[in-house]
Amino acid sequence: MVQKYQSPVRVYKHPFELVMAAYEKRFPTCKMIPVFLGSDIQKEEKSPDGSYHFVERRCRLAIDAPYLLKKIVGVDCLHFIQRNALDRRNRTLKIEAFNESFSSRIVIKEHCNYSVHPENPGWTCFEQDASLDIKHFFGFESMVEKIVMKQYTQNIKKGKEVIEFYISELISEGVTFIPPWTDPSPAPALTQGQPEDAPSQDSGLRSRSNSVTSTHSQSSLVLGATAASIHTRGIPEIHEPEGASALPDSPGKLDDDYIARFLGHLTPVEESCLVQLRQWLKQTHKGKIPKDAHILRFLRARDFSIEKAREMLVHSLAWRKLHNLDRLLETYRSPEIMEKYYPGGWHFFDREGRPLYILRLGMMDVKGLMRSVGEEAILKHVLAHNEEGLRLAAEATNKRGYPVSACTCIVDLDGLSMRHLWRPGIRALLRIIETVEANYPETMAQLLIVRAPRVFPVLWTLVSPFIDENTRRKFMIYGGKDYMGSGGLVEFVEKQYIPDFLGGDCYCDVPEGGLVPKSLYQEELIDRSPDEPHLISDSLYQTAHVVKEFPHEVLIQVPQRGSVITWDFDILKGDVTFTVFRCKKSVSEGPHHQHHVSGATGGIGSVQYIDKSMTVGVDLSIVEPPHICRDGDSVQGSHVTGQSGSYILQWKYFDSAKASFDFPLSSHKSKVMYYTELLPSEAFRGSMSSLQSCQSGFSSLSIGTSQSSHSGLGSCPSRIFVLVEARYYYYYVFYNLLFSFNFLL
Repeated sequence: MVQKYQSPVRVYKHPFELVMAAYEKRFPTCKMIPVFLGSDIQKEEKSPDGSYHFVERRCRLAIDAPYLLKKIVGVDCLHFIQRNALDRRNRTLKIEAFNESFSSRIVIKEHCNYSVHPENPGWTCFEQDASLDIKHFFGFESMVEKIVMKQYTQNIKKGKEVIEFYISELISEGVTFIPPWTDPSPAPALTQGQPEDAPSQDSGLRSRSNSVTSTHSQSSLVLGATAASIHTRGIPEIHEPEGASALPDSPGKLDDDYIARFLGHLTPVEESCLVQLRQWLKQTHKGKIPKDAHILRFLRARDFSIEKAREMLVHSLAWRKLHNLDRLLETYRSPEIMEKYYPGGWHFFDREGRPLYILRLGMMDVKGLMRSVGEEAILKHVLAHNEEGLRLAAEATNKRGYPVSACTCIVDLDGLSMRHLWRPGIRALLRIIETVEANYPETMAQLLIVRAPRVFPVLWTLVSPFIDENTRRKFMIYGGKDYMGSGGLVEFVEKQYIPDFLGGDCYCDVPEGGLVPKSLYQEELIDRSPDEPHLISDSLYQTAHVVKEFPHEVLIQVPQRGSVITWDFDILKGDVTFTVFRCKKSVSEGPHHQHHVSGATGGIGSVQYIDKSMTVGVDLSIVEPPHICRDGDSVQGSHVTGQSGSYILQWKYFDSAKASFDFPLSSHKSKVMYYTELLPSEAFRGSMSSLQSCQSGFSSLSIGTSQSSHSGLGSCPSRIFVLVEARYYYYYVFYNLLFSFNFLL
């Protein structure tokens, strides 16, 4: 595999001629670079007018390698050939270097270019690229690759320091200005048709010749090499790499000062990855490319693997273009329900100047939000918060004078309870997390979890070994009121900005959240135009109308015993009786009868699989006894199947007026919103326990909900299963909701 390096533009705020004089002081040895043992001139040629100077040196470099490896290869130093081509006319120095030692086993190539800054002729630019190809090396290929790359990056880091050192030395000796080269020959007469104000041959003081204003594409053997053909008579040429294609010079090149100011400290290899990926995007994505900070996040998310980061970034750019994410902040208007019940938002900044996000997770009614606005609306709201966070970080970078690329998040767990263990909600949140993580990586700097419940230390003990060290350092967990003391939130956020509900002095206008009233639930959630692409491709819930004499049934084919049938439903209107049957004979997929309800605005009427001729005990067996569900109830449950075969979930109209001997006018029609899922038995091997619960406390239940379970009308509580034990299920929820921390934006 060929390792490649491409530097950003390094700028010396000194004239080209002074930098060249400092560069020459590095030879024949350089006290600033201990590994550089010395050099001998092999070949030297000059043009008659002194405008061009070519030098070929044989350089000796010490090997920073284990003693055993040195003995095996039988050398203590490496020899390199360096060719310098100084063009004083156009004010450029081009350097080509390659290894002489082990050239049949290892191929090292390096190209460097000193030139005049395109916008300031008093400054000098430096660029370099290199490639390393280890063909075979006594079985030590991996070790040698690491040694060479380590040595090379160390030399790169010191390169600018060396030149600056010798420039300071020249200035201390009184050399502050070296005049540029001028043509000693008389100026040629104007040719016919040439304007009088045409630039002279020494106009390199003001502009650069076309022969030196080109870079090469990343398709070359050595990325970004800048080597122009030199046609001075009798002078050896430094050829550009084979297969290189020239591109016009761009003022948008990255320089090291810009990186330090807007992106932060990067190692030479990290700088190279950023430059290479950015150049690739400029070639393949015509027009606007992402900001450098955005590209850098994807590189960090993939440990600076260019190929992996490029694949991730390309998919994200296509996704952003498909859904017009670049204009989301301009066009998005959050639903009123989200404004009131989504308990998250931006709140000032932390002590490091990073945007601060508050999420009151314990007060979030995921179920209510999903059923009132839909999963896609929640995702769009989360994406708008992410876009706002990127904008705030960019503004903070410009304002504060140092890079701000991430945010700090405070997650308040006060109010967290079993009502959050809602499987459809978890599934929807995981899908949102997956979308956010794929498109907004590395946007979290610190995650502060406050008012954690008692079980959280146990959960953290279970979870922490599975979190890598870099991510673990971003978590701070506080139980009870520990966040209020020394080492608490005041270490990260100034007291004047700590929210009032956390004991601070600052009013926080982040919504309090709470339970979404069921009156806001919708049967059909249409929040986009038909032509707009869907962020979420499918819906979790279906709605059915249950009419007297026509129950609604769902057929589930269970392939093997031990599988788990789960259900979650809300009674939107009327009362029903819910029962689970097992058919003793196989039932076909097609329904026995369908009943359509006139005037229904959404959902389906009802579907029946049980024929009137089928009887309990002969054709059917009841595996979950009838359970009376009242208007407004929310019910979750599960059944661990003892046998394979056909199972039927049935919602049947329940005439509560008949039961109470009251005869008000009734429409004899109920409405149910439901979700079912079959979980394979392989996923639940081992211990499994059950908690008895007839209704979920997640949504705003009426007082009659609890009363219905004790009404003496034959209702039987369904079972809601918990994997292994309740604390392990808590662990599952926390791991997916909290530890996928990018979602919290």
